[in-house]
Amino acid sequence: MRAQFVLSEIGVGLRRNLTMTFAVIVSVALSLALFGGSLLMREQVSTMKGYWYDKVNVSIFLCNKNDVESQPACAKGAVTDDQKKQIKADLEKMPVVQKVQFETADEAYKHYKEQFGKTSPIAGSLTPDQMQESFRVKLKDPSKYAVISSAFSQRPGVQEVQDQKTLLENLFNLLNGMNFAALGVMGLMLVVALMLIVNTVRVSAFSRRRETGIMRLVGASSFYIQIPFIMEAAFAGLLGAGFACVLLVCGQEFLVNNWLAHHIDVIQFIGWDAVLAKLPLVLAIGLLMPALAAFVALRKYLKV
Repeated sequence: MRAQFVLSEIGVGLRRNLTMTFAVIVSVALSLALFGGSLLMREQVSTMKGYWYDKVNVSIFLCNKNDVESQPACAKGAVTDDQKKQIKADLEKMPVVQKVQFETADEAYKHYKEQFGKTSPIAGSLTPDQMQESFRVKLKDPSKYAVISSAFSQRPGVQEVQDQKTLLENLFNLLNGMNFAALGVMGLMLVVALMLIVNTVRVSAFSRRRETGIMRLVGASSFYIQIPFIMEAAFAGLLGAGFACVLLVCGQEFLVNNWLAHHIDVIQFIGWDAVLAKLPLVLAIGLLMPALAAFVALRKYLKV
């Protein structure tokens, strides 16, 4: 009978505050969806770092005849065969170097056409002799780029030493910035949700002040009086968390698997295991957060 009474009180409270309950559900759903999305974004960035940092190279671009006048580093002339042999030999002797690959101008031209032939406006006017020869150096530890740079950046015949890891860092910094922005919006939405929960509890407690007074007179405990209000908030929060889980699942299925994965081949996206691992956490927060907020609010608004 007590359980039936509590459930009936929950139903009464939800019906009386239907609009505010709906607002709580929507706020919790959006905030927890942003929370789950932020966790997944952080995991995606970590996955991308592990994937790309294992593939990045240090590129040593060599001077060609077109660089003599335009590049100060190539003022002494284009790279010679002896200089190329010496650079390769010195690279292979270095303990930080794992692999050295030489790319000819023809190979560089071919790769450029494959990657940018349809998008670059200057691709049609380029010729192989305008491309730079280069050494692609795979390091055992990508953080040791400075060793290669200091050893070869001032060498005759070397136009530039470029660390691909630096280029990737700009992308990862952008993704991390977007992640922090999402966390900020999530925090704002959580504050709004908590305010709505507190206000809903206050209105519900005021509308049922006569019933709670009678229950107190007949000897009902404070917890027994408060439990319907707490469960109302928990139920609304759980519904919001459920909708947040649906948004995360739909985002993974339609946005990541069916669109991004087909249009962006160079990124290794996270899978279902990462998404499913976050759903229990989202549900737990959606259940506990409103319940605790309601419990704290009742200490102020429900004087029993």
